[in-house]
Amino acid sequence: MIAITSLLDKKHSDRVSELTEHLEKRFGLSGVKVTPYPHLTLLTAEVPDMEELKQYLELTCFEMPDFTIRTTGLGIFPGPTPVVYIPVLRTTQLNQLHAKLHRDISEMSSEMGLYYNPNMWLPHISLALGDTTPKMLGPVLAFLSNFNFTWEITLDNITILQKSGDYFLKEEEFRFGRRELIS
Repeated sequence: MIAITSLLDKKHSDRVSELTEHLEKRFGLSGVKVTPYPHLTLLTAEVPDMEELKQYLELTCFEMPDFTIRTTGLGIFPGPTPVVYIPVLRTTQLNQLHAKLHRDISEMSSEMGLYYNPNMWLPHISLALGDTTPKMLGPVLAFLSNFNFTWEITLDNITILQKSGDYFLKEEEFRFGRRELIS
């Protein structure tokens, strides 16, 4: 299974990395680092023909302008290992990109991640996952409540993350907008 994501701009990538470092030092939470790049996951899929996917993403990004997303607050996906995240507000532009990717990539996929269906998708930036417990949520949220999570982030890419051992690593990154020929 691969993840189709958008890596965060440098400013917000650094902010998320700083927060995850604090969570690791204070609470021992390092599970989120299985993906070493702060990102927004657009969908997950099992794609047999990666070259077809890469060509599709390159063409899709060619005409795509950079755009801004907004975040606010904190969220939790409950369970035995709760996920702590920063919610991303859904906008028309983000919804249109997500719906297009989901529709088109589902045509070339043998499997699509259930939670990334346009009707179920909750866009977010993960801060802690995989090694959390319900018992530690109170102290973690008390710590994180000291920070402001009302951000504006410029998205300028679609990036494929591929599982490699214990990590999800960058397979290929596609930048939004037309490319100038370099002579």
